[in-house]
Amino acid sequence: MIPKLHAVSTGKQSFEQLLKISRDIDPYVGAIHIREKERTARELEMLIEELKKDVHASKLIVNDRVDVAFASHVKGVHLAYHSLSVQGVKAHFQPLIVGKSVHSIKEAQEAEQTGVDYVIYGHVYPSKSKIGQTPRGLERLNQVVRSVKIPVIAIGGIMPCNVSEVLSTGAHGIAVMSGVFQDENPLQAAKEYDEQLRRWSDTYANTL
Repeated sequence: MIPKLHAVSTGKQSFEQLLKISRDIDPYVGAIHIREKERTARELEMLIEELKKDVHASKLIVNDRVDVAFASHVKGVHLAYHSLSVQGVKAHFQPLIVGKSVHSIKEAQEAEQTGVDYVIYGHVYPSKSKIGQTPRGLERLNQVVRSVKIPVIAIGGIMPCNVSEVLSTGAHGIAVMSGVFQDENPLQAAKEYDEQLRRWSDTYANTL
């Protein structure tokens, strides 16, 4: 089962801050992505081992570093365009679920054909991490969702107030970076995103 709320680290927190935030938000998020591009494999391994004392390994996803994800026995790995191939990861690291970042219908369809478990698509709204870049918007998100059968996770500028309109496109869930990890109160932010997802789920269930 692919989680609906993904919290993605930004690479801007200290080791201690990242640990504290991850521990605090654990009850309210489905997945915590360790996206720490500047850290070494050894640093990532140490970080994950500390996290696993309080955060279940089934919630941890490592970005790009397949070796670290596999050696640390976490839930999965999230790949970028420059990462190892999905086929290679699936063939040699079978316990891992594999996600991939995509930015178009074509990329989403190609990712699906390679056997990826889910894709993250964005950025949907203006984002602090994509300053000056035009957001792709809800209509394109909907087109991506309709073009594949695998779960599509939306990312980019998503706030609690617009969770419902993102999910109305058919997106499986949302991924948040600065909205949680750089918020003044990460715990409260995670609670608010979780509440909005639950409200959407309850409302949708009542319409069936």
